[in-house]
Amino acid sequence: MQPESLSKAIQLSVAPVFLLAGIGALMNVLSGRLARIVDNAKQLRLTADAGGDVDELERRLARRRMQLVIRSIELLTAATLLIAAMVAAMFLSVISRVNLTLVVVPLFIASMGLVMLAAMFFLREVRLASALLNRLL
Repeated sequence: MQPESLSKAIQLSVAPVFLLAGIGALMNVLSGRLARIVDNAKQLRLTADAGGDVDELERRLARRRMQLVIRSIELLTAATLLIAAMVAAMFLSVISRVNLTLVVVPLFIASMGLVMLAAMFFLREVRLASALLNRLL
């Protein structure tokens, strides 16, 4: 293999790696939100166990928020795997000099679709959290 081919393969891999970094940052935000939802749910459970009055709507919203965050994390994880497969296919394409465009393009489109779905679930969770806050204030 020519050094130029390896250099080209690495260059092609850089842009998706930045995308992976962005997804990682979003997953970090989501895991932080999930931790807060779990902490709040534990507090609701402790209040209920102590005989306190716990709003059923609050419990349902906490459960729904948790589901939305987990779904977002699942979608971003799947997108990450598709992007990694895309980078591997691009790398193999350059090294083997085989045109894998028909593999790379669908992987990229699918991964972007998953990122968009994850963003929609994240937005829904944020709206639920805002609705709960507005209800409490």
